[in-house]
Amino acid sequence: MPMIDVYATGGMFANPKALARDLAATLMKIEQVPDIPMFRKNTAAFIHDLPDGALSNVEGDGNYVRVQVLTNAGALNRDKQLAVVRQFTDLVAAAAGDPSLEGRTWVLLTEAIEGGWGLAGRANTNAELVRYSTPCRSPNFSARKDRVDDPRRLARSHSAERMAEATREGD
Repeated sequence: MPMIDVYATGGMFANPKALARDLAATLMKIEQVPDIPMFRKNTAAFIHDLPDGALSNVEGDGNYVRVQVLTNAGALNRDKQLAVVRQFTDLVAAAAGDPSLEGRTWVLLTEAIEGGWGLAGRANTNAELVRYSTPCRSPNFSARKDRVDDPRRLARSHSAERMAEATREGD
């Protein structure tokens, strides 16, 4: 459930919400995570409009875009890293209507440390996040009984062991 932050001078994007949605959907596709509510509701992009003069390189140019992508540790192998940078750069330039922005878009890939991915009030490990996204037949966690779709329900469980136990129920 990555977070994406885009920093650009205000008004650069005609439709910032569409850009945010496109970036989030693209990252889900590249990461190859399951298309379930847990990921769709918790993969998001934030477009930050900076005031004029709030961005500058050494020469005084301020017509850049910075995109920072935060994922859980190990989510992006090298091929996925290359895909994120290329596709995000293309999306940003297209959203701005400025093909030359491709050369002025910085994409930073950052990983949260193991256990440093908080969701629904709980710091989760990679193993827990994977476990939450796998099939679950326990009525304790999902009315649908096929997926863990509400991580808040998992966070209310007081231990990772209980979550793992519930995930294995019915196997």
